[in-house]
Amino acid sequence: MPIKYTVVEMSEDELEQERVAFGGLAQSVRELAEASLRTTVPAEVATEVREEIERLTARLREQQIPGAFGVGLTSSGVVRGHGNAVVGMRNPIAVPLDMQRSEEGRAWASFHLNALYEGPPDTVHGGVVALVLDQILGEAAAAGGSPGMTGTLTLRYERNTPLGDVSAEGWIDRVEGVKTIVKGEMRDADGQTTVRAEGVFILPRWAREALERDHRKPPRFE
Repeated sequence: MPIKYTVVEMSEDELEQERVAFGGLAQSVRELAEASLRTTVPAEVATEVREEIERLTARLREQQIPGAFGVGLTSSGVVRGHGNAVVGMRNPIAVPLDMQRSEEGRAWASFHLNALYEGPPDTVHGGVVALVLDQILGEAAAAGGSPGMTGTLTLRYERNTPLGDVSAEGWIDRVEGVKTIVKGEMRDADGQTTVRAEGVFILPRWAREALERDHRKPPRFE
């Protein structure tokens, strides 16, 4: 089924207000989650905090959208994918990545993975690495004008990725018709490669048919 995008009318001031208010809210929840994991306060204090959080949660639930956040597009072309599990500004489980892109088909980001992303002791969970690299490789494909949905993602874990400051990069290796093959890496704080990845991103049939019908080239994603 085609992916549905919602068109929203938001001024630059409204977008900035959203970033400050709701992006800030999500960041506070991220910090709360890490504090909850690492705290050593007495059980009675944890109970008091839980009750306070429940009251705050009830306030936020007074007004909510139905279902998932989805992806919105403003009339000026700004993409509001704030629910994304990797880059979503309003999603507290997202890191989120501050993605950088180039038109030749590269995407990269430097970021911090704290204790919430642990697998083996002091090490980033392998599934988190896969999540991040899937996003990075997909961003690279889109940046180069060959967007698609993940068909396959192959990872080679060469060494543990320590928690803390890390980086990731993806680049288009080649394009074969509707398939874009992208390669990428995760690197530790010293710049050493810890994981290598290769993904195949496929332009869905519904998108191909729409492009053929409208005689257009695949869109470029910002």
